[in-house]
This record gives sequence, C-alpha cells and structure tokens, in this order.
Amino acid sequence: MMIYTRTAKSKRKLKPKAEREQYQQWLDSHKPTKFIKPIQEKFTYSLSAPAGRESKHIPSLNTGNVAATKPAPKVYTGDKVLGIATLHKSNAVPVFNSQEAVDISSMRR
Repeated sequence: MMIYTRTAKSKRKLKPKAEREQYQQWLDSHKPTKFIKPIQEKFTYSLSAPAGRESKHIPSLNTGNVAATKPAPKVYTGDKVLGIATLHKSNAVPVFNSQEAVDISSMRR
C-alpha cells in the first residue's frame, strides 16, 4: 500500500526591495494613456449594386433544361438462378442448380 504525502512548495524568491521599488516606479511612469476613438457618424446602409458592377442581373448557367428521370427497375430476366435459399439465420444465398439446393438443405449449424 502506498501512502502519498504532500510535498512542500518552494517559496517564491523576491528581488531586493530597492529593485522592486525601481521597477514599480518605471511601471508607473510608463502607464498607457487611454485611446479615445474619434466620434464616427452613423453608417447608412444602401442596398444597391457594389461599385464596379455593370449589370444588375447575372443569369444562371443553362444546363440544357433536361429533367432527371427515374431509371428502369432492375429485374432478373435470365434462367440461371433457380431461387434463393437461407443458408444460416437470415443469410440469403442464390441457388443455381438442384444439387446446391440439396446441399444447403442438408447443412446443419
């Protein structure tokens, strides 16, 4: 079992009093003066076109006006797949011949 104890913090070492007073006098003589902002007139907003813009209307890009259509549904039209079998739990497996159907039906966990 470990017992943790507090270690003593080291005390801050002060500079000599004469040096601290000299530094404080220097700080006092160099205090920043307040900066007074000039009084500005209220800004008026105008909703006009910015300077340098010749036209007031920019037309959108013409992409040919072609509408997107729904693709044809994908339907199996061949005769290679006999059906779909469940191999394990909800694992659907395509069956291509009768031997595969027999194998899948005879499989156990």
